[in-house]
Amino acid sequence: MNTHAIDPRPLYTRATEQAAALIRTVRPEQLAGPTPCTEFDVRTLLSHLVGGTLRIATLGEGGDGMAVHPFVDGVPDEGWPAAYDEARVRVRKAWADDARLDALVRVPWGEAPGRVALSGYVMEGVTHTWDLSEALGHPVQLDPELAEFALATARRVLPDEQRDADTPFDTAQPVPEGTDAYRQLAAWLGRKPRD
Repeated sequence: MNTHAIDPRPLYTRATEQAAALIRTVRPEQLAGPTPCTEFDVRTLLSHLVGGTLRIATLGEGGDGMAVHPFVDGVPDEGWPAAYDEARVRVRKAWADDARLDALVRVPWGEAPGRVALSGYVMEGVTHTWDLSEALGHPVQLDPELAEFALATARRVLPDEQRDADTPFDTAQPVPEGTDAYRQLAAWLGRKPRD
């Protein structure tokens, strides 16, 4: 799949709809629970999902996304669905102009055209949605097409299985033949999928 040539906005919208549906299932007693992203509990993961969404919104608006902290503070326990919805609506508005897809933007992995940056944020969002789904016990069905797109993006932007300390993902983990796209994605980005 050539993610350089496609318009990632419809996939990004679907990915955020999926994440939003999952976020709405989070109960207060689950917020301190562990996630496959070992440095994050559920609350921190939600903070990162909202913060990363605000970062890509700022990029779409022509601002410096790198100046946006990829975590948010001050969201009450019951406020995560609203905070995420507000951020994702802002992304849709920010990226509505087709010209933003070809504009160069600065992202954590360097400078890239907007479509490539947005594809990277599809990858990140889909991966963190899987993390959240694992942490919550799979309360909603995840869209396999989103995982396939995210996996193709991950393999392009992180082609080497070995990662160094500067890479925000751990070394790729092996997965058995026939593993679904979400588990392949999680493993490629260093997570150890549960059996």
